[in-house]
Amino acid sequence: MRKVKMSEKKTPKIYMSFRNNQKAIEVPNGLRTVIRKCIAETLRVTDFVGDADVSVTLVDNERIKRINKEFRDKNKVTDVISFPLGAYDEYDVNPENGAYMLGDIVISMEKAHAQAIEYGHSLIREVGFLATHSTLHLLGYDHEDDPDGEKVMLELQDLVLNNLKITRE
Repeated sequence: MRKVKMSEKKTPKIYMSFRNNQKAIEVPNGLRTVIRKCIAETLRVTDFVGDADVSVTLVDNERIKRINKEFRDKNKVTDVISFPLGAYDEYDVNPENGAYMLGDIVISMEKAHAQAIEYGHSLIREVGFLATHSTLHLLGYDHEDDPDGEKVMLELQDLVLNNLKITRE
């Protein structure tokens, strides 16, 4: 069996529905493209085989707090919430495009903006990080219940962002 080098791996096609349901933070030019690239590169480096269908919604702090309370029973603002539609190798296929339906990503632009300032990097970098982090959750990676999961996720997130040259500067 022939080993495939990272550079030879096919980058999956991403079918992404994108909604901006907030007015608190202006969406930077190119953000949608960065999110799509982060999702695709995350799938590529994790050896996901096939195209993917993902929904991305940008919200404000008030909305993500309500979502967090309703679905996770945590009454606080968070930066991103993932809603996986399956587990690795067990995804439904969208009959319209043949892509695996991975799930939904919900990002608080207010929280992302605050974190970008706190960490001293751009909003685009922060949202790219959150999209990558959330995509890993859609694929079944976990940092809350898996002791090694946080380390693995951090390594993969760094790999994706470095591959895409999305730096902290």
